[in-house]
Amino acid sequence: RRKIKEQNQKRKRGQMSRILLFTGKGGTGKTTVSAATAVCAANLGYKTLAISTDSAHSLGDSLERELGPEPVLVSKNLWAQESNILYNIEKHWGTIKKWLAALMAWRGLDEIVAEEVAVLPGMEEVANLLWVYYYEQEQNYDVVVVDCAPTAESLRLLTLPEVAGWWFKKLLPVGRKLMPIATPIVNRVTDMPLPDKEILDSVEELFNRLEGLRVLLSDPKKTSIRLLVNPEKMVIKEAQRTYAYLNLYGYPTDAVVCNRIIPARADGAYFEKWKKAQAGYLRDIEERFSPLPVMRVPLLDTEAVGLKRLAEVGEYLYGGSDPTQVFFEGQPINIEHNDGLYTLTMKLPFVAKGDVSLLQSGDELIITIGNQRRSIILPQVLLERQVKEAKFESGELKVIFEEDQ
Repeated sequence: RRKIKEQNQKRKRGQMSRILLFTGKGGTGKTTVSAATAVCAANLGYKTLAISTDSAHSLGDSLERELGPEPVLVSKNLWAQESNILYNIEKHWGTIKKWLAALMAWRGLDEIVAEEVAVLPGMEEVANLLWVYYYEQEQNYDVVVVDCAPTAESLRLLTLPEVAGWWFKKLLPVGRKLMPIATPIVNRVTDMPLPDKEILDSVEELFNRLEGLRVLLSDPKKTSIRLLVNPEKMVIKEAQRTYAYLNLYGYPTDAVVCNRIIPARADGAYFEKWKKAQAGYLRDIEERFSPLPVMRVPLLDTEAVGLKRLAEVGEYLYGGSDPTQVFFEGQPINIEHNDGLYTLTMKLPFVAKGDVSLLQSGDELIITIGNQRRSIILPQVLLERQVKEAKFESGELKVIFEEDQ
C-alpha cells in the first residue's frame, strides 16, 4: 500500500498514469474481467474509470448501474462509462459529420437518411477510443480500464490511428492547397458543398489526436493490453492471431487471462472429461504465449455481477497484488517492416543455433527446439509472402519474409 500511495502521488503530479485494455474473442468474459480489474484498482485507492468501447454494452449490467455517454460515479474511486456513437461523433468530429451529411443530402438523400449515412464505417471505433486519449490529456484518472469490442473490431480500432494517419498526411496538405483555388471554380457550375477551412482544421485536429492516440497506445509504460482466452481450441487460435497483430503494430501486451476454468472440486464423469481437455489446452496456452504470464479465473458457480462478486474475480486475477503494474516488459516476438522486407524476430536465450528448426504450415510458423515445439500464428501481411531467409544471432531468431511479388 505504501508503493501504491507513492504511485498515486506521482500520478497526481502528472508523472504517470495507466491504461489497461482487455480484448479477445466474443464471449470470453472481457467485460467481467475488465470490470473486476477496475473494482480492484479502485479498492486500492486509484481514481479509476472503466469504459466500454463495445457497441453491445454490458458494463453497466456487470456493475449493476445505469451508465451513460459520460462517466458516472459507481463507488468510491470508481467511475464507469458506456460510449454512445452519436454523442461521441458530435463531441469529436461534429463539423466533419455535418459536411458529410450536407454532401449526401446534396446527392438527393433524405436529410434524416443522410445524417445516419454520414456515420461512416470506423467512425464509431475511433470516436470511442479517442476518449482514452482525452482522459490522458486531461489527467482525469489514475487508471483507465477499457472493455474493448470483440477481437476483430478491436484490431481494426487499434490500427486505425496508423492507417488514418497515412491518409491524412497524403491528402490533407493537397486539400489545403487546392480548396481555395477549386472552390470558386466549382461554385460557378454546382452548389455541391466543399470542405472549407473549418472542416479542414477539424480534419487536421482529428489527425493530431489520432497520432497522439497511436503514441499513447504504443507506450509500454502507460498502456498494457491483456488478452482474454477460454481453454478452447478456436479461442486460443484467435488469441494467437490477435497477439501477432498487436506485435506487428507495436502495441504492448503484458498478460493473458484464461477465464472459465472448471475447478478441481467439480465432480462427476461429465466434468472429468472437460477438466482433462482443459488441462491440455492450459498447457498449450502456457507454451504458445510464453513468456507472458497467464492469469487464471475459475468457472464461477454464480454470475459475477455487482461490486462484491467482481472484487472476488479481481482476487482470483491478481491475488492482492496491484492490477496496474506491468506484468511483462518487452516484446518476445517483434515484426518490423524495412525496405520492402518484413523481419520477424523472436528472443530465444540459452539456445544453440543447431537446436532450432523452422517449418511454415498454412498460417502457422512452427519453431522446434529439441523436443519442444512452438506455433506462431502469422498475420495476413506475412501469409502473402515467402520466407527469404532465417538466421540465429545473439540469442535471437530472425525470419525474413521477401517482398510481395
